[in-house]
Amino acid sequence: MTTSRLILLLAVLLGGLSTVFLVPKQVDSMPVGIDPHLPETLGEWWGHDVAVSQKEREVLGPDTEFSRKEYTNGRGDSILVSIVLAGHDMMTSIHRPERCLDAQGWQFTPGDDRTIEIPGAGNLPVMRLKNHRIERLPDGGQLSLENICYYWFAGYRDLTESHLQRVYIDSRDRLVARKVQRWAMIMISSNITAPRLKFGRDEKAADELLQDFIRQLSPKLHLETVQFH
Repeated sequence: MTTSRLILLLAVLLGGLSTVFLVPKQVDSMPVGIDPHLPETLGEWWGHDVAVSQKEREVLGPDTEFSRKEYTNGRGDSILVSIVLAGHDMMTSIHRPERCLDAQGWQFTPGDDRTIEIPGAGNLPVMRLKNHRIERLPDGGQLSLENICYYWFAGYRDLTESHLQRVYIDSRDRLVARKVQRWAMIMISSNITAPRLKFGRDEKAADELLQDFIRQLSPKLHLETVQFH
């Protein structure tokens, strides 16, 4: 997102927040726009469930739903997929994914927005983050990890990589249509494993791995109501 677009979006958002007392107390909820059940297999990938930490649950609303799997293939690659499905309170049920990453111990650089072409659907807007953290080893040593993460938000019909734009769309729907989309945040990540592993992936290879995985997974997640760009 360019600086001018971001400034305009912030201005619109601030203007919308000034009308908070006009937001209807009763709104209708739209159906969910994704299938939150992650597949057990996806091409060469096999998935297994991963628990959500208590710290992550504590920062979100009580009716928030989670789905998380780690996928591995026969070449030693690993991809973590997380879906956070909002409850009815948009202020507590979903947030910027950076909060989840912080709860998992990651530090990150500012993200940049990108698009990934999904065959037969269109362009998927995503945010890319590069993260790092230090893990302590049983022998007292330390292991430095780097990670690439892509995330986006999906409503009943809208897709966006921007948390601010999601809040704007949500506020617009409530004010104008007296409806609310039940948003989901999808986050997909993989570690940069070169050079610490013999056949590990560098940053470019990790990016390619994740983008190819997203092209396979996205059609299985999003329902026909969702409008790709």
